[in-house]
Amino acid sequence: MGTLINVAAVILGGVLGKWINGSALKKYQDTLMHALGLCTLFIGVGGVLSKMLVYENGSFTTRGTMLMIFSMVLGTLAGELLRIEFHLNHLGERIKKAVGATQDARFVESFMSNMLVICIGAMAIVGSLQDGLTGDYSMLAAKAALDCVITLIFVSTLGIGAAFAAIPLGIYQGSITLLAHFIEPYLSTALINDLSLLGSVLITGVAVNLIFNKGICLANMLPAMLGPVIWHLVILPLL
Repeated sequence: MGTLINVAAVILGGVLGKWINGSALKKYQDTLMHALGLCTLFIGVGGVLSKMLVYENGSFTTRGTMLMIFSMVLGTLAGELLRIEFHLNHLGERIKKAVGATQDARFVESFMSNMLVICIGAMAIVGSLQDGLTGDYSMLAAKAALDCVITLIFVSTLGIGAAFAAIPLGIYQGSITLLAHFIEPYLSTALINDLSLLGSVLITGVAVNLIFNKGICLANMLPAMLGPVIWHLVILPLL
């Protein structure tokens, strides 16, 4: 139920964003996109700092730095070899053609950016597990409200492609919910925190692309999310 609510909220955000995109606000599109980039930047940086900064003995220290570097470097190398960005762009192009949006030059960019923001994060994992294990979808319902607003802003600035991020969102969160009883024993609090850290780093990359139009191939960095899994479930038990 939680994933269905979340998907419906993304679609609703897309419908509302499409209406705004076609209104008088369209002339402010560039400024609104920079505002979206700044908001996304602080979502990402805030998520990174919340997991990296630790207050101990009267001062702040950082944790997870080496794990982050290890995961990002090896994960990006794997992503480049697998050409994930190319395949996801191809998926976006196929959706674009299927819905008759061939004239929308930013469809794929909008789809990819929103997919990364709403699919990566602790709420998606924990909320889906909670829904699958206990039937409590309250966390995903709260996430749905956030995703609705985020999608509204993406669609109003980058185009309708962002609304179709509901497809990978439904597959991703739905799979976690259905497999919750198998996954839950392996997901410690430390692992979820590190997954959230890596997700926030990637969200920060989305912000850089939006503000500076740098074209960072973030999809090729997605395998970095496997770094914490390998570290906690394979390497640490061997030490």
